[in-house]
Amino acid sequence: MADPRALTQAEFCARFEAHMIAAAGFDRFDDGTTVAAYAKATAPTYWEDESFRKDGPEASADSDMDYWGED
Repeated sequence: MADPRALTQAEFCARFEAHMIAAAGFDRFDDGTTVAAYAKATAPTYWEDESFRKDGPEASADSDMDYWGED
Protein backbone atom coordinates (compact mmCIF):
# COMPACT_ATOMS: atom_id res chain seq x y z
CA MET A 1 0.00 0.00 0.00
CA ALA A 2 1.16 3.52 -0.74
CA ASP A 3 2.37 5.78 2.03
CA PRO A 4 -0.79 7.52 3.36
CA ARG A 5 1.24 10.72 3.86
CA ALA A 6 1.45 10.93 0.06
CA LEU A 7 -2.34 11.29 -0.29
CA THR A 8 -3.66 14.67 -1.29
CA GLN A 9 -6.03 16.36 1.13
CA ALA A 10 -8.95 15.54 -1.18
CA GLU A 11 -7.98 11.85 -1.34
CA PHE A 12 -7.47 11.60 2.41
CA CYS A 13 -10.76 13.32 3.17
CA ALA A 14 -12.75 11.24 0.68
CA ARG A 15 -11.43 8.00 2.19
CA PHE A 16 -11.93 9.28 5.77
CA GLU A 17 -15.52 10.26 5.01
CA ALA A 18 -16.38 7.01 3.20
CA HIS A 19 -14.92 4.90 6.00
CA MET A 20 -16.68 6.84 8.76
CA ILE A 21 -20.04 6.70 7.00
CA ALA A 22 -19.72 2.96 6.35
CA ALA A 23 -18.49 2.14 9.85
CA ALA A 24 -20.87 4.34 11.85
CA GLY A 25 -23.89 2.05 11.65
CA PHE A 26 -26.32 4.98 11.80
CA ASP A 27 -27.10 8.06 9.70
CA ARG A 28 -27.62 10.82 12.28
CA PHE A 29 -26.36 11.79 15.70
CA ASP A 30 -28.86 12.55 18.46
CA ASP A 31 -28.58 16.28 17.69
CA GLY A 32 -29.68 15.66 14.07
CA THR A 33 -26.26 16.15 12.48
CA THR A 34 -25.64 13.60 9.78
CA VAL A 35 -22.61 11.37 10.00
CA ALA A 36 -21.76 12.50 6.46
CA ALA A 37 -21.74 16.18 7.47
CA TYR A 38 -19.70 15.45 10.58
CA ALA A 39 -17.19 13.40 8.58
CA LYS A 40 -16.87 16.13 5.96
CA ALA A 41 -16.21 18.77 8.62
CA THR A 42 -13.84 16.59 10.65
CA ALA A 43 -11.70 14.98 7.95
CA PRO A 44 -9.60 18.09 7.13
CA THR A 45 -8.56 18.47 10.78
CA TYR A 46 -7.11 14.97 10.72
CA TRP A 47 -5.34 15.58 7.40
CA GLU A 48 -3.72 18.71 8.85
CA ASP A 49 -2.03 16.66 11.60
CA GLU A 50 0.96 14.77 10.17
CA SER A 51 0.70 12.00 12.76
CA PHE A 52 -2.86 11.25 11.66
CA ARG A 53 -1.88 11.52 7.99
CA LYS A 54 0.80 8.92 8.71
CA ASP A 55 -1.80 6.59 10.27
CA GLY A 56 -4.04 6.98 7.23
CA PRO A 57 -7.62 8.10 6.75
CA GLU A 58 -9.34 4.92 7.89
CA ALA A 59 -7.36 4.66 11.14
CA SER A 60 -7.94 8.37 11.74
CA ALA A 61 -11.69 7.95 11.30
CA ASP A 62 -11.63 4.96 13.64
CA SER A 63 -9.73 7.02 16.19
CA ASP A 64 -12.36 9.75 16.08
CA MET A 65 -15.21 7.25 16.35
CA ASP A 66 -13.63 5.71 19.46
CA TYR A 67 -14.73 8.83 21.35
CA TRP A 68 -18.35 8.82 20.22
CA GLY A 69 -20.78 8.42 23.05
CA GLU A 70 -18.38 9.55 25.74
CA ASP A 71 -19.57 12.38 27.93
